[in-house]
Parts: sequence; structure tokens; C-alpha cells
Amino acid sequence: MEKAPLPILRQSAVLVPVYRDAAGELQLVLVRRGERGIHGGQLAFPGGKRDPEDASLLATALREAEEEVGLLAADVQILATLPELTTFTSGYHIAPFLGRIRRPAVWWCQQPEIAEVLEISLRTLADPATHAQEWWQLPGWPQPVLIDFYRVGQYQLWGASYRIIQPLVARLLAGEWAV
Repeated sequence: MEKAPLPILRQSAVLVPVYRDAAGELQLVLVRRGERGIHGGQLAFPGGKRDPEDASLLATALREAEEEVGLLAADVQILATLPELTTFTSGYHIAPFLGRIRRPAVWWCQQPEIAEVLEISLRTLADPATHAQEWWQLPGWPQPVLIDFYRVGQYQLWGASYRIIQPLVARLLAGEWAV
């Protein structure tokens, strides 16, 4: 019996932007995707598919951050290349990069791709009350799946973005990287 061919994964990259606010609190920057598209309405990190002209996946992450929210590459210091991961249903292989940023005076959103920019305290994500787990049945899923997520205001931070940030919260708060 022949094996089915493996799906071709689309290369992509994201920036995981962090900074200290005026009070010294660590903040994480997320975007809420516009309603269109495969990840419509979801919380995510600035990033996207690698373009042929991108010299590297880091270049992809930096280009996308500038296009999506106006964060200039000159305002990003890469602290770590994080473990790569693959989405379970949408066919993306994601290279995440942790970056300390100089927050722009004003965030802007590339419409209609980005609906809003969110700044979330890492202490909020570290609070056990923010973490949740529920059985979800999403369109195209053959059966319900137990999903771990953070409650971020009226939104849920789940999926690949959750899998990227969840192991970093305690490490960031413990000062593993100079932010």
C-alpha cells in the first residue's frame, strides 16, 4: 500500500515582540487578524508567508512586522530564534523570533489584514486565571478537540501563537533575556 504524499508546508515567520512599558512591566504585542482569511479574527504575532525576495525567515518576520503594524526593523533587537513549529490544520511551518522592541509612538494596522494591535502584560498571561481549556469543534475538524488557550480580554489566544508564547512567559518574567 502506498503512503499518501506529505502535504507541502508553506514557510512562514513571526516576530514575538516584547518591551517594557513606562512602569517597567513586560508587555507582549499581538495582532488580531481581520475577519477574512484562514486565520480570520484570531490573535497572532506579526508575521506571515515567506516571499521569494526574503533573504531569510528572519527577514520575513521583520518585513511582515513593518507591513502589518509599522514596526521598523531598526526598532527590533532579536533576542532568540525560537523552536519552529507547524500548524495542525492550515499547512504552515512557522519560524518564530523573539525580539525586544522600541515601541512606536503609534501602532497602525494594515487593513483589512490586521484589525487591531494588542499590548498584553506578561503578568496577565502568567496568572493561572487567564489560562483555560475547553473542548472546541471548529469547521473542518472531524471531532471536538481539547484546546488550551489564554483569555485575553474578549479574545482567546490559542493555536500556534499559544504554543509559541506559553513556554516563554515564565522565562521572560524570570529575566532569561534582557528586555
